[in-house]
Amino acid sequence: MIKHHPTFELLQSFVNGDLPASLSAGIAIHADMCQECQRQISQLTDQIAEANFEFEANFLDRFIIDEEKDLDEIATIDFDDMIAGITASDEIEVLKEKEDKFISFNDTNYKLPDALHNMVLGKPAQIGKLSRSRIQLDEDEIHSSLLHIKPGGGVPEHTHKGFELTLLLDGSFEDEQGTYVKGDFIMLNSEHQHHPVSEHGCLCYTVANDALHFTKGINKLLNPIGSFIY
Repeated sequence: MIKHHPTFELLQSFVNGDLPASLSAGIAIHADMCQECQRQISQLTDQIAEANFEFEANFLDRFIIDEEKDLDEIATIDFDDMIAGITASDEIEVLKEKEDKFISFNDTNYKLPDALHNMVLGKPAQIGKLSRSRIQLDEDEIHSSLLHIKPGGGVPEHTHKGFELTLLLDGSFEDEQGTYVKGDFIMLNSEHQHHPVSEHGCLCYTVANDALHFTKGINKLLNPIGSFIY
């Protein structure tokens, strides 16, 4: 059962179109798996549509037209011809059936969420029990990836210099705060420190805007893992 969701502020920014593509995709993927967030997004969308309608209505009420000019222009429009032109074609556009897309990690195929279908994925790379495929979004310091953890694998204990979104697409992992399952939307920053481990393996959609900061071990030895994940 999904326990971790985007904040209300994130959902609001998503509906307003204020988020980068990487975070918008994460919320869209989560919402496809979460009825609660679907409902909130629908309500926020309706509120924005209503506000826009009221704004336009008030604007029209205050708008003074030059009746002699504008009414003459309206009178010259042949609405019968306009409607006939719109309805002239009998052709019915047949929508193509949506094709599922997959990515493979360690001989296992995973179905990609719809939000990722049109995004370019890099070739999977591997370091230890971690594999990742970069998502080519060209968002400067914001990096997005699909991260796969083999059974028994994990990421050394760390905190974050910036933010890190982890959205579970398949499987589960655990850290000091508990167990996370498919659909969980986990947003972390420099206030959080954790050591995620996956007993049975998992696939995550990740977004980060800075490198990890490892809190145990010799940092220089762990830098390749941090660069690999970020």
